[in-house]
Amino acid sequence: MTNPLLSAWDTPFKLAPFDKISDDDFALAFEEALVAHKAEVEAIAESADAPSFANTIEAMEVAGEGLNKVLSVFFSVSGADSNPAREALQRDFSPKLAAHSAEISANKALFGRIKAIWDARDTLDLTEEQQRVLMLTHRGFVRGGAALEGDADARMKEIKGRLAVLGTEFTQNLLADEREWFMPLAEADLEGLPDFAVDAARAAGEEKGADGPVVTLSRSIIVPFLQFSPRRDLREKAFEAWAARGANGGETDNRAIAGEILALRDERAKLLGYASFAGYKLETEMAKTPEAVRGLLMDVWGPAKARAEADAAVLTEMMHVDGINDDLAPWDWRYYAEKRRKAEHDLDEAALKPYLQLDRMIEASFACATKLFGLAFKELDVPLYHEDCRAWEVTRDGAHVAVFIGDYFARGGKRSGAWCSAMRGQAKFPEVQGPVVINVCNFAKGDPALLSYDDARTLFHEFGHALHQMLSNVTYESISGTSVARDFVELPSQLYEHWLEVPEVLAEYATHAETGEAMPQAMLEKVLGAANFDQGFATVEYVASALVDLAFHEGAAPSDPMAKQAEVLAELGMPAAITMRHATPHFAHVFAGDGYSSGYYSYMWSEVMDADAFEAFEEAGSAFDPETAKALERHILSTGGSVEADELYKRFRGRLPGVEALLKGRGLAA
Repeated sequence: MTNPLLSAWDTPFKLAPFDKISDDDFALAFEEALVAHKAEVEAIAESADAPSFANTIEAMEVAGEGLNKVLSVFFSVSGADSNPAREALQRDFSPKLAAHSAEISANKALFGRIKAIWDARDTLDLTEEQQRVLMLTHRGFVRGGAALEGDADARMKEIKGRLAVLGTEFTQNLLADEREWFMPLAEADLEGLPDFAVDAARAAGEEKGADGPVVTLSRSIIVPFLQFSPRRDLREKAFEAWAARGANGGETDNRAIAGEILALRDERAKLLGYASFAGYKLETEMAKTPEAVRGLLMDVWGPAKARAEADAAVLTEMMHVDGINDDLAPWDWRYYAEKRRKAEHDLDEAALKPYLQLDRMIEASFACATKLFGLAFKELDVPLYHEDCRAWEVTRDGAHVAVFIGDYFARGGKRSGAWCSAMRGQAKFPEVQGPVVINVCNFAKGDPALLSYDDARTLFHEFGHALHQMLSNVTYESISGTSVARDFVELPSQLYEHWLEVPEVLAEYATHAETGEAMPQAMLEKVLGAANFDQGFATVEYVASALVDLAFHEGAAPSDPMAKQAEVLAELGMPAAITMRHATPHFAHVFAGDGYSSGYYSYMWSEVMDADAFEAFEEAGSAFDPETAKALERHILSTGGSVEADELYKRFRGRLPGVEALLKGRGLAA
């Protein structure tokens, strides 16, 4: 029987035939595709023809298509719908992929060809985009260790392989802790919880096979519990389990893994001649240096901490009025902040949530893309990897643009958080290739599914990433879509969040789940008025995480990451009632892979731009100003990584922004 992962996909839009793929297909397909890619690379490296852009750089662009097909399917399902078989495969694949990547980047014959083309670049008639691809390819090989020799070369391969193993272990340990822990609730323990939170707890209990409702460590369940439960003892128990993910001792403890990862990254950077891993990592980002990152974060830390401390005093007084003469604790903050929000803004999340139906918010995100960029969405009936998934064809003026897949609900086999990935990137070489893009979220199921305002913002955020992938219009897949500097990649996603707060969008799409009536004007005004509520807390928990990440990678690797974390927080004067958004043992952004290592700051770097970019629409007089939307697509959304990020932003806005728009947007300006 033919392995469906290795055969041509005669399916609508050449989508993966998920209904024909089983877990048993992955190992054989992976091994065959890996061997095929090695042969393709070797043929390029050992070619008798003189090196040229076509026979080397473009040949590398198309090599590995079969491997990419296998991995795009595998990593999509292993991240969003894991099981023991897929976890075992991931542990097997990760070191082999790392070794394969290291072999390519250390291939002296291949690097010799790339270097020859690079050295002759001024004599070649290359387009601007080809020059960019050549530069990125050459730089990537140098930074990957291609110029290393002897023992250093061998050690770099060992480091890359070990980091791949550790990143997989970190991720799977975290998933295991999140999957295994739950707290049963008696009927009396549901007191004070709104209907949506009760429904989510009952649904989670059914999934866990428990005899009644439970609280799990899914953010969409535990955060509402911390917001609404009057039971301080249960809030403390739930919060401490949430905070302890990856630090519970035993086989799933991530603390030693984090320490080894940091030591290996430091060694890797020094092999390449850098003073620190942060120096190595930030060289290719907009920020360029650790000093620039620290400057931004500290510019925001002062105002945020001052706001958080003032808020903490108010919440403490509210707690004392309740007869609890204790210090405000992390498991108290959300509960009293919610009570305060209800009192000061007369905004009750339980009353708000019926107006934020998942289906209507999906419609809203699509409608904004239609008004801004002329996109149309038609739902598809195609096999996908899980029954919860939905798919749409995206078109413009009747022409196919992309396929968009949404996987919105939390489940035990899905890692926490939300993300966007491309199962297939956009390209025009060697043929026109429409992207296949997935948004994965962790919303609570319901009938209908209702979102918190934060959930709705997450939906818009991830769809902003999807637009960056879908509207890409470049020649080479290696620079398409979100293949940009890490501190630029969050600009389109965070910018798109702004359209959720456009009054006309909420007025049309925020309709009540039972009555169908639009959100009352008074509630709409309260929602928008409370948009910056509790920003001291949100900013402090984020910036603290970013500063700890930077400190981990800025100098010599700490022998004890937990001690280093405590030291950084003490130096900052971290408010006692706020914890890091992601403490070290569950800081997957930083330790599951290299993606956001030394780069967690990038959300805020991008926010400086997104606040300023949305002001361009406001200055034009409309959130849907057509000329500004065209400029946004032309200079940012369609260009991928074909031009340096700061140049792209200057083409759109005429200048680079300062931090003022961010502080104003968060309500932290003096």
